[in-house]
Amino acid sequence: MYAKLYSSSVLGIDGYIVEVEVDISNGLPVFDLVGLPDSAVRESRERVRAAVKNSDCQFPLQRITTNLAPADLKKEGSSFDLAIAVGVLIASGQVAGEGMEKTLLIGELALDGMLRPLAGVLSMVMAGVAGGFNRVILPASNATEARLVDGMEVVPVSSLQETVAFLRGEWLPEPNGADTPASTEAEPPLDDFADVRGQAHVKRAMEVAAAGMHNLLFIGPPGSGKTMLARRLPSVLPEMTTEESLEVTKVMSIAGHLARRGRLVTRRPFRSPHHTISQAGLIGGGSTPKPGEVSLSHRGVLFLDEMPEFSKSALEVLRQPLEDREVTVARARAVLTFPAEFMLVGSMNPCPCGYFGYEEDRACTCTHQQVRRYRSKLSGPLLDRIDIHVEVPRVDYQTLSSTQKGESSATIRERVARAHAIQAERYQGTRILHNSAMPPSFIRSHCRLDSESRDLLQQSFDTLGLSARAHDRILKLARTIADLAGKEKIDASHVAEAIQYRTLDRKWWE
Repeated sequence: MYAKLYSSSVLGIDGYIVEVEVDISNGLPVFDLVGLPDSAVRESRERVRAAVKNSDCQFPLQRITTNLAPADLKKEGSSFDLAIAVGVLIASGQVAGEGMEKTLLIGELALDGMLRPLAGVLSMVMAGVAGGFNRVILPASNATEARLVDGMEVVPVSSLQETVAFLRGEWLPEPNGADTPASTEAEPPLDDFADVRGQAHVKRAMEVAAAGMHNLLFIGPPGSGKTMLARRLPSVLPEMTTEESLEVTKVMSIAGHLARRGRLVTRRPFRSPHHTISQAGLIGGGSTPKPGEVSLSHRGVLFLDEMPEFSKSALEVLRQPLEDREVTVARARAVLTFPAEFMLVGSMNPCPCGYFGYEEDRACTCTHQQVRRYRSKLSGPLLDRIDIHVEVPRVDYQTLSSTQKGESSATIRERVARAHAIQAERYQGTRILHNSAMPPSFIRSHCRLDSESRDLLQQSFDTLGLSARAHDRILKLARTIADLAGKEKIDASHVAEAIQYRTLDRKWWE
């Protein structure tokens, strides 16, 4: 007998539909699996065989041929187990196969027939809705995630036995939400800017960066608060829109970071990888390409603490995602694109010992060669892509011991949210969300300068030897500063502040 069902898997960050065909014929008891399966898919034969036997069903002792179509696309992962097992039961006459044309079956089977949770379910269900499917049967632990997608009936099951009972009409799942409730554990509170003493100019630079999602680099001696300040940046970023939340949740689902959440991600990501991370770990890749840290930071912040400690090759691969806001990973069988619209925040010391230029604190012990080698880790093209370079000096004792609290994150976030709203209205109908993503054509139309501002920018351009990219980034920064002030036109004060954030590259790198 013959049965045809539908399952799904993930390629990159997108799901795709797979036809699972099962044919049982007379002959020696052989279980063949074709359709370009990888090792995990081939191993499903043994999982299915044991799961069927341990679910009070009979595994047919005949020739079983299973085909996964399309046959020219390599199948990876364990999401096909449930569809293959149900296909065997339908083809052997143990379960009726009517009404399965618009149903997806997704799940990994344990040997005892229980269903294990999967990564990437959100993308699979979204692919199912796009393909015209209206019902999905999947592990109960993935049900809350699947319900984030509208237009799909979710049937949560915990085992193959429950699946068979449901298909026979002998069992019905509990109403939506009663089986796998979303986690009620509250998100930990974010660190507040009110606890920061001094550093007013640094907090202003961070506010500008957050308002336009501009890249930011802290330079200062050890103990000046660079890491502490960076970790407070998420507290001033507005909550994501529904569209942004779905994008981030989709990436997190593919990476397997939703297993403990089971809900829509509403807080912007903040990723801080260790400096020993590889290129593939940073931008994505591997034999089966997976999202890297730049994609896990999508719509959020990627913080690289002590940037020169990262390998030069790892830092240089950031240039493409910083410019294109996506990552392209090419392999022999496919070219995959991962989203990477993130805000890069880096920190560094001025030299290996950390005290070059701060001899009043402690004498620098580095040789000239050591300083040059340390600074050369950040190339000119990479620095050009970082909009704001800000010096973070050490805080004196009087400021540090002060009991007066600074401005709270909530107050700063209100101003940042207003700037985001202005940008959302300005770029309505486009894929652009923030000033930092403006293409050159938009810069010409939205960053017009008066004669005083143009003269100031020209003088700075010639004096500092800025590149064309730096010129455009100054204009984007000036646009953001004007948005924070609620001004429609950019004036000389906005340009002057934007230029000030580009002077450190000349001070530290000459």
